[in-house]
Amino acid sequence: MKTTLEIPDPIFRKAKARAAESGIPLRQFITEAVQAKLETTRASPQQKPWMKGAGALKHLHKETVRIQKLIDEEFEQIEPELWV
Repeated sequence: MKTTLEIPDPIFRKAKARAAESGIPLRQFITEAVQAKLETTRASPQQKPWMKGAGALKHLHKETVRIQKLIDEEFEQIEPELWV
């Protein structure tokens, strides 16, 4: 598949030079680089920085439910001064 990419000039020059050193076309070099990146980034959820906090407060679920129940009960009560 053909596509257009914007690659910063310094990175493009390094990639082109490395491809020439390896004796392969730039297209092949970039394809291999992307493939290598894809293989190394098959990260488990633990390796994803944004997943560090996921589920970290699971142990507080029962307490959260208990507190919400208390709040709901309090809001269900009708205060007499509001019926004036």
